[in-house]
Amino acid sequence: MSSEQALNQRVLSVLRAPHVSEKSTRLSEHNQYVFAVAPDATKADVKSAVEQMFDVNVVSVNMANVKGKLKMFRFRPGRKANVRKAYVRLAEGQTIEAAAGRA
Repeated sequence: MSSEQALNQRVLSVLRAPHVSEKSTRLSEHNQYVFAVAPDATKADVKSAVEQMFDVNVVSVNMANVKGKLKMFRFRPGRKANVRKAYVRLAEGQTIEAAAGRA
């Protein structure tokens, strides 16, 4: 596998899914989008992945680790998975349609 193919594979594995919630919908009005990302992803990885996949200019990236909640599953204690989120701010006038739920 060439280094270019390895880079493309890394880009595809960094972004897992757009995170859709009330907060992320409000943030999208201000040119900021939220993605669930790989646990080992860095800010630089997320920035290059978003720029390559959506052909936009990323101004900043903030990361957050969300701990999984303790829940009851069939009368037994269980734990939801931990999630790493990336808050991506785009340059003025640019949008990502797929993350906004308008795809």
